[in-house]
Amino acid sequence: MENKIKKVNDEISVAAFDPNESSFKTFADKGFKSVINLQTAEEEQNVSPEKEKELAKDYNLKYRHIAVSEDNLSEAIVDEFRQELEDLPTPIVVHCKSGKRSGAFVMMHIGCQKNMTGEEVIEQAEEMGFECDVPELEQFLKEYVNEHSDS
Repeated sequence: MENKIKKVNDEISVAAFDPNESSFKTFADKGFKSVINLQTAEEEQNVSPEKEKELAKDYNLKYRHIAVSEDNLSEAIVDEFRQELEDLPTPIVVHCKSGKRSGAFVMMHIGCQKNMTGEEVIEQAEEMGFECDVPELEQFLKEYVNEHSDS
């Protein structure tokens, strides 16, 4: 499991797996201060968002749940996610089921911060081992970054 936590930078890592109860102890032991869950409540998962919130509290972790699906993918939800990254204590670990949504969302944030183009973000994400094999998500990522980079 530990090798499935990808450190993006000193502030943000992505857990490329669906956490279970023991994952929260691992997150705390690794020094994370906050957890963001991008899974929807409807998804099949090891631990419900409500249970994750309890586990996070048990391990003194801040917890946010931002449900992301194909149906609600929007600029507003990425903006909300980026605001949480700014507000929560770091380091932060972000997870979904496989790391695809988490990786895409984290890379959108970093791409915007660094004034990268959408293409550059996709390249960097792939170099870091994030797969973007969902064409709609890849297209959305490129458009979001191209519109929101501070260039």
